[in-house]
Amino acid sequence: MLSRTSDADLFRLARLVKETGYSFITPTPLTIARVNARPGAEWARDLRDVFGWSRPFRAGTLPVAIEEAAEGAGVLELAGAGRRSTLRLSSLGGELFFHSAYPTSAAEAVFFGPDTYRFARAISHALPETVRRAVDIGCGAGPGAIVVARARPHARVFGVDINPAALRLARVNAALAGATLEARESDLLAAVDGAFDLIVANPPYLVDPGARAYRHGGGPLGAGLSLKILETAVDRLTPDGTLLLYTGAAIVGGTDPFRDAVTVLLGGTGLRWTYEEIDPDVFGEELEGGAYSNSDRIAAVLLTAQR
Repeated sequence: MLSRTSDADLFRLARLVKETGYSFITPTPLTIARVNARPGAEWARDLRDVFGWSRPFRAGTLPVAIEEAAEGAGVLELAGAGRRSTLRLSSLGGELFFHSAYPTSAAEAVFFGPDTYRFARAISHALPETVRRAVDIGCGAGPGAIVVARARPHARVFGVDINPAALRLARVNAALAGATLEARESDLLAAVDGAFDLIVANPPYLVDPGARAYRHGGGPLGAGLSLKILETAVDRLTPDGTLLLYTGAAIVGGTDPFRDAVTVLLGGTGLRWTYEEIDPDVFGEELEGGAYSNSDRIAAVLLTAQR
């Protein structure tokens, strides 16, 4: 349920955009930078340029009703001789999701990208038949929680995050998808009680020099938050509960230190678990220096644990 007038304004904007047949699959930041650097891409020419590629636009580019709705929702800012949207709209599962505009440089930025699509697909493929109570830890714009809520409409689904801006977009995105979601500010599961049949998480897993919340995983190789989520989830699963943790793992000298840590952490818990590389090579640009200067690659991995 939308709780504020500004949320309702965002909802109206998304509905107007959707009625045009708008669709946009969000690629990696590097791809966006490369595409936007092409000759002729300096200014937006249509809705996808404005709300997908995050290009500045001149007066008359957007349909009048959509520009007025964007103005009313407070998502437009000055950009040279034109304006730009501070939010993007991306497609997933036939729905549109608000998230932060490119580049996502602010500390409170709300991320959505290729990892989001992999995460949603992993949930869809491994979703238990019976889910009464579920939570998405670090829900961001809400795609994971919304996938669960739409597939299991009778479940009570929480989306928790430390970022109020993310929770606002999660509420709007849930309303757009016709899903019931309880968006709550919480550090891990501190603000929600009880056990869960399903816990999902797609935490940040990189070492970010700026320590931005949507990107910085902590620890020497970015796995700190993922391990904290795992430690928390072990104690909050119901007797038949399932954890789906989609994250990244730096491979060093052919070994996976994150998997080694998982093996130790889950030892003696009685949980059955599997560990799979979803994509063997993501964020290759991070290998050029810094924390990953000795890493072979960064893999996207899925940990499934069941009690």
